[in-house]
Amino acid sequence: MAGANGAAEAAADRESGAARGRLIGVGLGPGDPSLMTVRAVEAIAEADVVAYHSARHGRSIARSIAARHLRPEHIEEALVYPVTTETTDHPGGYRGALEDFYAEASARLATHLDAGRTVAVLAEGDPLFYGSYMHMHKRLAHRYPTEVVPGVTSVSAAAARLGTPLAEAEEVLTILPGTLPEEELTARLAATDAAVVMKLGRTFPKVRRAFERAGRLDEAHYVERATMEGERTGELAAADAGSVPYFSVAVLPSRVAPLTAPRPGPESERQPEPGPQAQGQGQGPQPEPGQHEPDAHAAAHGTDGTHGGRGRHGAECSGGTGATSGVRGEVAVVGTGPAGPLWLTPETRGVLAAADDLVGYTTYLDRVPGRPGQRRHGSDNRVESERAEFALELARRGRRVAVVSGGDPGVFAMATAVLEAACAEEFTDVPVRVLPGVTAANAAAARAGAPLGHDYATISLSDRLKPWEVIADRLRAAASADLVLALYNPGSRSRTWQVGKARELLLEHRAPDTPVVLARDVGGTGESVRTVRLAELDPDEVDMRTLLIVGSSRTRAVRRGTGGETVWTPRRYPDEPEARPGQDATTGPDASAGPEPARKA
Repeated sequence: MAGANGAAEAAADRESGAARGRLIGVGLGPGDPSLMTVRAVEAIAEADVVAYHSARHGRSIARSIAARHLRPEHIEEALVYPVTTETTDHPGGYRGALEDFYAEASARLATHLDAGRTVAVLAEGDPLFYGSYMHMHKRLAHRYPTEVVPGVTSVSAAAARLGTPLAEAEEVLTILPGTLPEEELTARLAATDAAVVMKLGRTFPKVRRAFERAGRLDEAHYVERATMEGERTGELAAADAGSVPYFSVAVLPSRVAPLTAPRPGPESERQPEPGPQAQGQGQGPQPEPGQHEPDAHAAAHGTDGTHGGRGRHGAECSGGTGATSGVRGEVAVVGTGPAGPLWLTPETRGVLAAADDLVGYTTYLDRVPGRPGQRRHGSDNRVESERAEFALELARRGRRVAVVSGGDPGVFAMATAVLEAACAEEFTDVPVRVLPGVTAANAAAARAGAPLGHDYATISLSDRLKPWEVIADRLRAAASADLVLALYNPGSRSRTWQVGKARELLLEHRAPDTPVVLARDVGGTGESVRTVRLAELDPDEVDMRTLLIVGSSRTRAVRRGTGGETVWTPRRYPDEPEARPGQDATTGPDASAGPEPARKA
């Protein structure tokens, strides 16, 4: 039985005369012998056998840490790896060679344990944290009384040597092995608050590229041989790839701690922090009693509410200089997907975590967790242009700004408004990035099945920014082309007739029993996804949180088992178009001929 009560079990065995030895995994800490725990020293003193791992050169770091506590009467077992980084001719390859080694090493230790001896297996750091001991533990702990003595990890040692907090409050700390693929490292570094990447050495060039691609290289630190002789610390970007050993780590420390020195922004220019509902998270000056913060419209047109030379700008960009601060800010337009954190991409998570300011429609901002030092500027969903200019003005003053949209920011959302405003002369030097998100059509389609499996069109039924006549013409054109339709913004409290008119137009081209997916609040607590027929579509069941997917003549709605209908559109389209009105939309030619051949983009 494994556990901290292994010593008690061993004592009971001795009293009963049972000849069972005891296994102890001893964590030695990061390298400095003075960081060994009292229990680690006691465990070594109790042991009859002391085992430790080494490479083929025979030098064991674990043994060197514990050397002062070893006695002449200790039986020492050197567990020498047959391979480390070199190649092998083992028929099972590298993994096969290691599996054979672990089996042989555990058998050697089992011989001592069967003889009633106490075996202490030394491990740098903590025995169960990326340590060699765990391979012995998995093979022996279920057979013998076992105790694991925890140790100080290299992660804690590195943070201590850097003298900076590793993670604070609700920050997420991610521990990564440098052996991961570069793409995986990049995604995880972009998404987390704080991180430690271990096992550098030969992986260092790849790890450094991952930090750079994730936009985190400037934050990263390097720690080599923490608490040991030859220790080095510094900026990761400055580390010499040719001299990085295996016992080194890359550290992204807490983002909270540096915010004690605020980034340049409106505060440093002695201007009030703008934003209609700016919510400070413990940093930055707050208005005095009776002093009101200007709203987004006023902030975008001068803090006194005057125009200030900016308005709605055309999309044609011209040169100009906009920077008024020595620090280069930026605007990143991000999409939160249709609902909460499960729908965020790793890249978006990282940008949201790194931002000084979040700007957006209040409903979407509420999906993003608050962070110390970060300011939030919420506003109504009808001030897109003002919101865009406000974000660009913050970035022009050196702030890192995330403009938050729902879904994908480039689909009926804030990316267009920001880029249009960014083409004004005073903003052309402000970097703007657009990060993709999961759009409502894709989320709804996935819940329903695969209704967007062939050609489709997305159309917004809102006539707030374009006349209904344009919407009607586009509906007719898409329907006559037999495209599946994803209809955004189908209705609201002030728009109640568009769904009915759209249904009438579509019935001119589609059969009455064409499947229509009604997807409401996908990913949210009020999620509802169901399928009706086009002729039965009830406008009263549709609101702004609903997305409609109207099938083509080929779309099928099939009931599978005891569940609801699964909706899908075949990838193959017939050479001869079938009759559309009057055709049963759930039937069609057999699609079993196979998938449509892949074509080069």
